[in-house]
Amino acid sequence: MMLDWNGYRTQLAAGVKEVGQLSPDTVRGYMALSAAGQKTDLLGAKVRELIALAVAVTTRCDGCITVHTEAAIKHGATKEEIAEALGVAIALNAGTALVYSARVMDAFNEYPRT
Repeated sequence: MMLDWNGYRTQLAAGVKEVGQLSPDTVRGYMALSAAGQKTDLLGAKVRELIALAVAVTTRCDGCITVHTEAAIKHGATKEEIAEALGVAIALNAGTALVYSARVMDAFNEYPRT
């Protein structure tokens, strides 16, 4: 095990609570953003959590990983469904590297030569 995810989730909640006490409007704004998709619920909670996990991997957010893994499980996501969502994140991250590699080549080609 790389990290005590359950302990980390508890520690994270305490840290977020402290930020909320110091800057309540910031945390309220974040909570409003987080709740926005629940209002229409077109994707359903499980799909939203699978998307959140793929984004968490893409943004390298351990806090997001622990919170959304728990939520995905609570909303019925299987290990296989999570793995499929993560496969999308892996594919897109590789695709991003390829696209940005093309940008490097473009920048190289545009650089003035003497």
